[in-house]
Amino acid sequence: MGQYKTAPAASTEMPKGIPYIVTNEAAERFSFYGMKGILVVFMTKFMLDSSGNPDLLGEEEARQWYHTFTSAVYFFPLIGALIADAFLGKYRTILLLSIVYCLGHFALALDETKMGLSIGLTLIAIGSGGIKPCVSAHVGDQFGRSNHHLLEKVFGWFYFSINFGAFLSTLLTPWLLNHPDFGPHWAFGVPGVLMFLATIFFWMGRNVFIHIPPGGVAFLKETFSKNGLGSIAKLFIIYAFVAMFWALFDQTGSAWVQQAERMDRNFLGFEWLSSQIQSINPIMIMLFIPLFNGIKSLKWPGLYDLINRVWTLTPLRKIGIGFFLTVPAFLVPAWIDTQLDAGIEINIAWQLGAYVLMTAAEVFVSITCLEFSYTQAPKKMKSLVMACFLLSVSLGNVFVSAVNFFIQNDDGTSKLSGPEYYMFFAGCMLVTAVLYIPVALWYKEKTYIQDENDAVTA
Repeated sequence: MGQYKTAPAASTEMPKGIPYIVTNEAAERFSFYGMKGILVVFMTKFMLDSSGNPDLLGEEEARQWYHTFTSAVYFFPLIGALIADAFLGKYRTILLLSIVYCLGHFALALDETKMGLSIGLTLIAIGSGGIKPCVSAHVGDQFGRSNHHLLEKVFGWFYFSINFGAFLSTLLTPWLLNHPDFGPHWAFGVPGVLMFLATIFFWMGRNVFIHIPPGGVAFLKETFSKNGLGSIAKLFIIYAFVAMFWALFDQTGSAWVQQAERMDRNFLGFEWLSSQIQSINPIMIMLFIPLFNGIKSLKWPGLYDLINRVWTLTPLRKIGIGFFLTVPAFLVPAWIDTQLDAGIEINIAWQLGAYVLMTAAEVFVSITCLEFSYTQAPKKMKSLVMACFLLSVSLGNVFVSAVNFFIQNDDGTSKLSGPEYYMFFAGCMLVTAVLYIPVALWYKEKTYIQDENDAVTA
């Protein structure tokens, strides 16, 4: 094995490994969102039994499957983080679990039954979930104190790559799924190929990455020290509030897709598929990141900078703004359902307004949490703390899955139908946002950045 750097060198420049990580992330996110974006439609319109006959799920049951899977994806980061931080290191953990990830995609592509769905989603949950905290922490590991000021920009571009891949896939895979010449085999197979390419891109960067060694016993000592447990406990309080944001955000792939099925989807001269509407989110993310962070060439200081001039904009305040933006983002689909239930035809452009609010909330909450989680994590606990942040996504989806389980009536109807469903979640988000305010005022930040030296190891 070649010589790998184990600590970032003192430099004010961008680390050489970042392009490989960003390219890998774009391809991996194409695979994940391309697969996830068509799940609800596949389960309600395309799934077969072992005899080749339709074996379709109802709307509430499909949402339950969708959010249970999403919850599992964001639970397995805990396992991946423990493996990475204690035993294998981030690079080896990402590489090994990426192979499991690829196998899950191909299981979905080869078997259109509920059994194939179960096997495929389980493998993807293990693979995708396991690498999630390692990849984002691996980004931060490339930086030392001399260039840590570039972290905010890099996490922004890291998130940009996620959404570039998501945008392309949420346009392509719904088309493949619905095209008579392709169907589920191609719709799930193409994301599998992209995941394989993502693994190759990541492997290609091995010689320029900073490979922070696994902590072993030192990791366990730091994790269970007063400082380690205190850091996790403080962050978990924040993540408990963030979980409600994810409960609403992730329904853009379930309830909002089902709502789009009932709407006039003729927009910009095209008839959009219901699962393609989600592509507006990554487009907006790619526009909002420079809008929020600033564009030097255009002398645009950025929305963050403008707000900061009149009100000090800390990471916790950014998160709070995002919480309050999420409330009207769910009131819009509540209004849409009211009109649809009254027999009024509504154009999909109205749902796009909800996406504008939800995407702005995502920039305030999700990107901020990525950077905040990394900087607040003790040095040997970076992946573990990232996993704790991702667990908030899991908890949010558990909540949605549980709600959809309990609202199902025996006759197939729902206890929370139409606008009542959206109003319930908007109310939950409003209560969460208000309760968050005193917690954000109480929290005291403590930043941890990797040390700089030129050490290498075999």
